[in-house]
Amino acid sequence: MSNRRDFLKKAGFVAAVSGLQQALPFNTLAAEAKTAGEPEVKASSDYAVVETTDGKIRGYSKNGVFTFKGIPYGESTAGKNRFMPPVKKQSWDGVKDALVYGPICPQKANDGWLAQEYGFLYQWIDGYQNEDCLRLNVWSPKINDGKKRPVMFWIHGGGFFAGSSQEHPSYEGENLSRKGDVVVVSVNHRLNIFGFFDLSQYGSQYKYSGNVGMLDLVAALEWVRDNIGRFGGDKNNVTIFGQSGGGAKVITLMAMPSAKGLFHKAISQSNSIVQVSVPEYSQRITKQVLLELGLNENNIAALHDLETSRLLSAIAAADKKLGSKVPKGVGRAGLQPVVDGEVLPAHPFDPVAPPLSSDMPFMVGTTRNEASASINNPAAENLDEGGLKKQVNDRFGKSGDEIYKVLRKVHRQAKPVEILSFISAQNSMAYLQAERKSAQQAPVYLYRFDWKTPVLDGRPRSFHCSEIPFAFANTSKAENYTGNSDDAQKLAAKVSQAWINFARSGDPNHTGLPDWPDFKDQKGAMMVFDDQCKVSIDPDHEARLILQRVFYNKDI
Repeated sequence: MSNRRDFLKKAGFVAAVSGLQQALPFNTLAAEAKTAGEPEVKASSDYAVVETTDGKIRGYSKNGVFTFKGIPYGESTAGKNRFMPPVKKQSWDGVKDALVYGPICPQKANDGWLAQEYGFLYQWIDGYQNEDCLRLNVWSPKINDGKKRPVMFWIHGGGFFAGSSQEHPSYEGENLSRKGDVVVVSVNHRLNIFGFFDLSQYGSQYKYSGNVGMLDLVAALEWVRDNIGRFGGDKNNVTIFGQSGGGAKVITLMAMPSAKGLFHKAISQSNSIVQVSVPEYSQRITKQVLLELGLNENNIAALHDLETSRLLSAIAAADKKLGSKVPKGVGRAGLQPVVDGEVLPAHPFDPVAPPLSSDMPFMVGTTRNEASASINNPAAENLDEGGLKKQVNDRFGKSGDEIYKVLRKVHRQAKPVEILSFISAQNSMAYLQAERKSAQQAPVYLYRFDWKTPVLDGRPRSFHCSEIPFAFANTSKAENYTGNSDDAQKLAAKVSQAWINFARSGDPNHTGLPDWPDFKDQKGAMMVFDDQCKVSIDPDHEARLILQRVFYNKDI
């Protein structure tokens, strides 16, 4: 425990002193900011106006929380700006409305709606696609009041190819802002072929093309640095947090020199990688896409004029031909950030945690059933042991028997369908990130979200994304995830308070939880969030190690 407190005290985090539990108490309810008798929503021509470095914007308030949506932080990325680093937004005269979410990056149609139970759970908000997608959203309890509140900067999931800041109801920042007296920011940025298409071999103008999606996030953080004070936020206390692909973007930002100093703490939720792409792999994808488009070095400029649908069709065709096999030393299949030696000098967490962020408190974790196997497939609940062995052997070939034996040994009481739900990269990668980060000076906190939804007969269990509404105090907005039961609301109060406290001080501990040790002080310590929260020490040890070999070492 002393390591954590010594570090926080040196770094100037206010809650690191003795009396931490008193300084950062557990709030069981979100504070109601609306004055009795006021309307729930207030919007008018001269209300909720903030002057930014680019011009004035007008938002609105809901239940006393000021809300601004679709704020541009850069110019359109279409035409000549396609594949280029983000261009600063030109200033405007008058007052620009920031009342609705902005456009999202062009991406393939969401076919998840074809699976009824997935659509029911996730309640996607697909949005309007357009290359003028460099937009962000802000929620704050007060504006123009001079107060310095912690800033929580949310990065959406969807890998590096899909998603947006509005795609799930659980991303709404109002409740978290009110509960924690924090400023919440969420962001859209370029994805897939628009954000991570490595054209560096086709001219110096494309030097950064493989990483412009990450440079968009840097530009958004620069906007926060330059403007968040007028929204009641503290530019010197910014926490980035993201889930799944958003968690991968979090650790990538931690390794980017251009992002250094723009944020001060980081939370990676359900991220499945510690590596990204390398030029050899990214350029193989580029060549296949250009073949699909009938382009080469002589007519490469035509890329700037093609319809977005044509580009999306080309990358889809290329992905299909190249397949899903991931080379050793690459994080995942398909487009993703690339280690180019400049924007991204090295893999985010490989072979070590990024030295650039050695002084940065870090929280990392997963859900229990990341690969939940019976959503939209109720029959999977009846899987027997023979069927489990067959599925594992079909997937992993000659290594299948060893993987099955280890998982069954560790999880003796689990149903066969539950064993399938454990076979994912996230749990082993979370531990690996915590282990590598713990070699540095800053505190590290590892968690696992075990709470199982009662919805759909409980079959989804603690599925991928299921912790998000709890972190945002949004169990009522994501009721199809959670059922919004009393138990869900009680746990959401605990989880969201941990996220808030970490953003405020670098330490998630509060009086509603058992003491949560710094991973450095107690290796393997993991907060398990459930109806009864507890700390476990590397509970899946053997299973974690074999899954690390499957998804990281790739030697089995």
